Amino acid sequence: MPIFETAITVEAKHLDDLMHVNNVHYVQWVQDVAKLHWERNATDSILKRYFWVLTTHFIEYKNSAFLGDKIHVKTYVPKYKGAVCHRIVEITNKTTNTLLATSETKWCLIDAETKRPTRITKEISELFE
Repeated sequence: MPIFETAITVEAKHLDDLMHVNNVHYVQWVQDVAKLHWERNATDSILKRYFWVLTTHFIEYKNSAFLGDKIHVKTYVPKYKGAVCHRIVEITNKTTNTLLATSETKWCLIDAETKRPTRITKEISELFE
């Protein structure tokens, strides 16, 4: 899958007691952008046959975002092997052009029928390129 990008505007619901975006929302944005990326690229037949589960999540917080800030979320898959893919997410404040957070996640492909890990098929690997 080539690079996928989306935008978010910080709303009051994203803020914590310190009046900046709560870390939980960054984690949610990482999951949301991965799902959007997958659903935009995979065919209906692939979506019915497979799904991904998150196995490892690393996130590094760099800066804060505040109410009204325009957030840019970018993701891509730099590598995959067997049943596993690695995904990078970069979250940037477009208002200030500041990197807010980076994330690397590891996902395992699951066969929807057997509910077991399954190797990434050629059809799916072609989505990553």
